[in-house]
Formats: sequence, structure tokens, C-alpha cells
Amino acid sequence: MTQLLVSAAHKSSGKTTVALGLCASLSARGTRVQPFKKGPDYIDPMWLGLAAGRPCFNLDFHTMERDEILATVGRHAQGADIALIEGNKGLYDGLDLDGSNSNAALAKLVQAPVVLVLDARGMTRGIAPLILGYQAFDPEIRIAGVILNQLGGSRHESKLRAVIEHYTDVEVLGAVGRNPELAIVERHLGLMPSNEASAANQKIARIGEIVGGQVNLDRVLEIARNTATPPPPPTPARLERDTPVRIAIARDAAFGFYYPDDLAALEAAGAELLPFDTLSDTRLPEADGLFIGGGFPEECMEALAANHAMRASIRQAIEGGLPSYAECGGLMYLARSLRWNDRVCDMVGVIPGDILMHERPQGRGYVRLQESGAGPWHLRDAAGEPARFAAHEFHYSSLENLEGPRDFAYRVLRGTGIDGEHDGLMLHNLLACYAHLRHTRQNPWITRFVDFVRAHKIRNIG
Repeated sequence: MTQLLVSAAHKSSGKTTVALGLCASLSARGTRVQPFKKGPDYIDPMWLGLAAGRPCFNLDFHTMERDEILATVGRHAQGADIALIEGNKGLYDGLDLDGSNSNAALAKLVQAPVVLVLDARGMTRGIAPLILGYQAFDPEIRIAGVILNQLGGSRHESKLRAVIEHYTDVEVLGAVGRNPELAIVERHLGLMPSNEASAANQKIARIGEIVGGQVNLDRVLEIARNTATPPPPPTPARLERDTPVRIAIARDAAFGFYYPDDLAALEAAGAELLPFDTLSDTRLPEADGLFIGGGFPEECMEALAANHAMRASIRQAIEGGLPSYAECGGLMYLARSLRWNDRVCDMVGVIPGDILMHERPQGRGYVRLQESGAGPWHLRDAAGEPARFAAHEFHYSSLENLEGPRDFAYRVLRGTGIDGEHDGLMLHNLLACYAHLRHTRQNPWITRFVDFVRAHKIRNIG
């Protein structure tokens, strides 16, 4: 398999911009690029997928077993000319002291060479010991080349190339100068999602031109070809169900955080997905279930509030018993109101509480949840006990003034959730949580959700 992993010495080195530029420039040449992103992030994969013209898939040690990661790479890289994996943070950074969940560990697992993006601002001779240290720290990692970033000009580039050539055996694959055109608007959760950027395609094309013009793309492909991985596994068979179901799914500028493999799992479980727009549509599609994922409802709060018809349609459907799942941004939208700075807007009102936006994250990072046993589609482990599973959260908001009975599907073992101890608020047939779930072996939530939707439909028919 032709593949490589793009990493960095540390966070904020411009790794995502370089990876995005490589996807765009290679794709513009007719190369079929299959992007992957390490970790649970939604936003970077949206940009990478748009640049490559095919969905970007997440590879996450926290929620996936190692064989699941290998299967994901092998399955989705079929038919591509190169698999390009963007790491997160620095090459050796990770939660565990042994580095078992680092970018380096991922490179070892999939047997990919590493291209290291180095922020070279203010550096000259000091870049050599940096590279040598990264090489020596783990000799099993093949650092096949470096891309110098944020260069101050041709003179700076010449000095760095001379130093690297003299002291190391690492190849310089490219040198990207400082350029304001490479910047993508950022906000409190990172880059602006590509589904919001009206000129996203033009932006990506320009980044591709700049990066492609300053990186030796032919050499990048040669390095990527010099790899070997196990053969790709067969594509999982589609699950057949006697009773098909239709699930309405919010897909618009406010809600766009969905994993491509989760969407595929919904369809494999027998669900037909019916996209709708919370900003412009006036009512839900005729559906058996509802899914509202994460996003940035606070950025669209006035428009969401102004769409009275859609808010009423969703409230009526959920209070009428429609099986529904909402996470993070979806939870915020279903609350009574949303307050951000000096603005307050009415939301759907199904959840009898108010959303307050804060200056700092209220929940951030990996979480571990345990089923309470009371959830509408709860899971038990092999011993029959309430299952525990991994997920992640990243929210600046909190749910305040929650009224009435509080039934929760999950106990929070690690993380914040809704109140520091619980997540997965249950009302009617709705489960709403701050945690972002991932459909994996340890938590096959999509199969259970679709089966719950199907069982509810069958009962109604009966």
C-alpha cells in the first residue's frame, strides 16, 4: 500500500495546513488520495475530505482496537493511489507514558513512513539536534523526510537546508514560506468547519497550489510507495433487516459533526438517511427516527430561533415519542434557550433547561462512560453487567436550570458530561448527551439505536 503519516514536532506547527495542501495538490494532479485523521476530531477530517474528494476516516486508539484501525485503513484505502494519514499533536505525544497511543505508535501499526512538519520560525542550526533527537528517540520510526514550514524567505531556507544536509541524513521534501493565504479562520473549537466556509473549495485549491508549489510531490509519492502493509480485509457485509427504517438527520451549517463510517454503519444497519436543514426547512421529513449531531448552533442561533416552524415540528415529533438521538450541538438545540455573551435565543424546548456558553471549555477530551441500565438502547458486557466504553467531548457550553425528573443513560467515569456525574439525558424516546459516540466494537451504538427505532416502528404498526 502507498501510504504516509504526516506528523509534527509539536502542536500548531502547520501540520494540518500542509496535510490539506498535499491532499489538494495531489488530487489536482489526478492522484486518488484517501485521507485519514488520527484522533476523534471532526473538523480537520471535513477539510481533508473536501480536499481529497472522498470522506476522511478517523483512526483513534481510544475508541478502536488495533485490528479495527488496520481494517479501517485497509478497507478505505482500496482503490486509492495513496493513503495520507494526518496525525494529531506531536509525533511522540500521547496520553500514555509508553507512547502506545501516539502518532509514532500509529505509524508503527500501519507501517507508514513519517513526514515531519517543522515550524522553523527563528531556527537555524538548532533544527539539526531536533531532527536527530526525533530519529534517536525511537529507531523503529522511519522519519522519511521533513517539510519546513513558516520560513522567513529564501535565505532562511538555504541556511536550514545546509544545516540539515550537513548534520542529518533526513531529506528535505519541501519548504513552505509564511503566507497569510494559508490561514483558515479559527474559532473556539479549532478550524471553521468546511460546511460553513462558503469559499471552502477556493480556499483549499489555493492552499493546494501554494503547498504543491513548494513541496516535491513526486518524492513524497516515492517515499509513500516504499511501504508494506497487510492485505486489506474484506468489506463487511450489509446487515439485512426485515423492516427498513427512515432516520431524519440534520445536515447544515449548524450541524455537521458526523463520522463517515458511522453514517455508513447506519445504512448498513438498514436505515435510510433523510437529510434536513434546521435553518431553512419548515418541518421534519416523514421518518421513523431522528439524529441531530454536533456542530456550532451558537453560530447560527438567531437563524435557528427564527425558524419557528422547524422548532415546533421537532418538538412535536419528540414529545410524540419519535425515537431520537442528539449529541453536544444537538443537545444544545433541543434545550429551552441558548445564551452566548449578551444574546439569548429560544431553541426547540424539548429539554427543560437552558444552555449557557462559557469562555473556557466545560468538558474537553476523552471520556469513559458506563451504561446506567436505564437507557432506551443500553448495552451490557459479556458478564451481563452494564457496559463501559470510551467516547470524547469538547464543549464550551453547560446545561443549566434543568427542571423535572432527571433520568440518565450513562454514568461518567471520566469526563464531565451534563453534570460531572451523568450524561445521556432521557426524555420521551430521546437520548441527548454531550459525549460524542463512535460506532466501534466496544460500543456498537448505531446498531442498537437503529434496532430501537425499528422496534418502535413495529410496535406502532402492530
